[in-house]
Amino acid sequence: MTLPAHLNALRAFEASARHRSFSAAAAELHVTPAAVGQLVRTLEQWLGASLFHRSASGKVRLVPTEAAERALPDIRAGLARLALGLERLQEASPNGLLTVAVSPAFAAKWLLPRIERFQAAWPDTDVRLDTNLKPVDFVSQQIDIGVRYGLGVWPGLAAEKLMDEEVYPVCSPALLRRGGRLDRPADLLRETFIHDLSMDGHLGFPTWDMWLEKAGVQAGPARRSMKINNSAAVLQAAIDAHGVALARSVMARDDLAAGRLVRLFPKVAFPSALAYYVIYRPETAPLPRLKAFRDWLFEEAVPPGQEAPLGQV
Repeated sequence: MTLPAHLNALRAFEASARHRSFSAAAAELHVTPAAVGQLVRTLEQWLGASLFHRSASGKVRLVPTEAAERALPDIRAGLARLALGLERLQEASPNGLLTVAVSPAFAAKWLLPRIERFQAAWPDTDVRLDTNLKPVDFVSQQIDIGVRYGLGVWPGLAAEKLMDEEVYPVCSPALLRRGGRLDRPADLLRETFIHDLSMDGHLGFPTWDMWLEKAGVQAGPARRSMKINNSAAVLQAAIDAHGVALARSVMARDDLAAGRLVRLFPKVAFPSALAYYVIYRPETAPLPRLKAFRDWLFEEAVPPGQEAPLGQV
């Protein structure tokens, strides 16, 4: 057997050593833990040496041996160089493919209404959107660049803050006409609250209870509610006058400008601890199509009437 036949085994070994877990490595590589274990065993048989310490019973403890630990930096560098080489081969093709990972809601409410401007500037670059809320492996899924919402830390990826965000209540003009004026934050308690569950459980994600506390509204009796796990659908429910939504400013920008939604109580400022980040593998940063898309994202993120900070684009 030759080395190329063991590239998948090398990836399985590297991921297992990094996560200290076959299960976590399997989730990253989109295979089963048994498959990862088999790949590691195949590599060990080919090398004639163990890669992880084993107990007397033979059970694997995912702690790399001393020799394996010394080899890991070279293996990681080699896998990264192979991935970059594939990127450069793709870059040489007449119609370069750019794969962009974003959430379904960000694609619908922010990216797709603007993507035509990038395509006009780079007509020979085909854009493929990978819309997924789950973590993705940029190498195995051949992702070039992405936009993610969070605290700015994604292991193994460079992250540049694209847009800060604040949250505030919004509703449709029709709801205001139907239900009367909302003069005080406490008046919201008579309306149906639309909850965004897309980042449910994520540390720092704003909730209705957090906003009401900020606005000085004491908790009252149980409120009517609607719970949705997609931020775009949350805003659509508000547009359709099903209740009042706690909007994310980046998502709601176009709907507010078009008059489909109305921002309520703008004097209550509530910046989110989370923000939008452009993420990519550091080794692919020099690729022209990636750099072009990254620069375009920052240009589009600047609100109308403002200029980007020097050095930002």
